[in-house]
Amino acid sequence: MRIICTDNYEQMSKKAANIVASQIILKPNSVLGLATGSTPIGMYKQLIKTYKDGHIDFEEVTTFNLDEYYGLNKQNEQSYYYYMYENFFKYINIDMNKVNIPDGTAVNIDSECLEYERKIRNCGGIDLQVLGIGTNGHIGFNEPDIKFEALTHIVELDEQTIKDNSRFFNSIKDVPTKAISMGIKTIMRAKKIILLASGIEKSDAIYKAIYGKITPNLPASVLQLHPDVTFILDKDAASKLNIEKIKEDYL
Repeated sequence: MRIICTDNYEQMSKKAANIVASQIILKPNSVLGLATGSTPIGMYKQLIKTYKDGHIDFEEVTTFNLDEYYGLNKQNEQSYYYYMYENFFKYINIDMNKVNIPDGTAVNIDSECLEYERKIRNCGGIDLQVLGIGTNGHIGFNEPDIKFEALTHIVELDEQTIKDNSRFFNSIKDVPTKAISMGIKTIMRAKKIILLASGIEKSDAIYKAIYGKITPNLPASVLQLHPDVTFILDKDAASKLNIEKIKEDYL
């Protein structure tokens, strides 16, 4: 595990974007696992700039998103398909045929989940997975108590997650209560993982994910077992960590 502590959100975003850009430069046909939410937006903006400056090319890149709300179609402004297109894809030269996001309106959800896993496997697996973290320690939409061996599946969203995500909706009543999410096992199969966290409200989850007991009660704690994971944090998210010890141990 590597831990990178930055002074602010902008620096965190640039560090993350540099790692993603390096992955693409070294392997132009990389398979990327992508996250949504407010945290990675700065990273996507930096990647767009890097692309427009001519330093990276997305033409051969394949992407798999972590999750999608159940019941929302692509055109819904709160869907993660809409989020990815409006915040990232429409500004770069990615082949949309190589973009993969779970279908939240699939008639047969079990088949959709199995097909998503098949596509990831047929692409050779995910080279670099980008993660955020919930205040309850979830990664993707894998809520506390979800088994570590879970593959892509339908999830009942935790009350805390619904509350946290209500800021994106007109009312908490509008927030979907279910989602399709890559499972912990799917995430852990990625060759490399970076986790981004910003804000004081994430500090407790970050501390427990790094130093706490490995338990499904704190899903992100399983990342302690991954051979190549990097936490990229702003100073608020890292506020409960011993920064000097981190510099000594990891940097």
